Amino acid sequence: MTRPDPAAHLAAVIAAHRDANQPDATFRAIDAALAATTGHMLFTILIHHPGLKQSERFYSNMPEAYPVGGRKPVTGSPWMQRVIDAGEPYIGRTREDIKDVFYDYELIWSLGCESVLNMPVRWQGATIGTLNLLHRAGWYDESDIAVTRLFAHLALPAMALISRR
Repeated sequence: MTRPDPAAHLAAVIAAHRDANQPDATFRAIDAALAATTGHMLFTILIHHPGLKQSERFYSNMPEAYPVGGRKPVTGSPWMQRVIDAGEPYIGRTREDIKDVFYDYELIWSLGCESVLNMPVRWQGATIGTLNLLHRAGWYDESDIAVTRLFAHLALPAMALISRR
């Protein structure tokens, strides 16, 4: 599947960095950019709290189902080892992939989401958070990683602002 050129969306995210309303302005711009370029039905941004062994949701495009402030435990699961520890993206292509890695898979399925792209945001060798895109079955593949990683790096200043609080 061919995706649109991200250039105009990159400019919008960079412009959002100038907004005083941080991190919200940046997160909204990244949500819009990824919706237009990579695509998603559900989009969340989580910040990793290594000392607490938790990730906390700081942005959600579906706050009724996935409210800001929700926390998830960081465990030693293979998904956590891959995404949080090793900093590698994860693509789940089917509803079974969703079930294998997310305890709240039934809620995810109820939203029509059956595929996922989790993109870690890394700084100085550590994962500070993740961008989480979910869509219909089979939506994501390896060709989506480069653009999503680019927007993940543009999320870094806003995510770092939170992690310093």
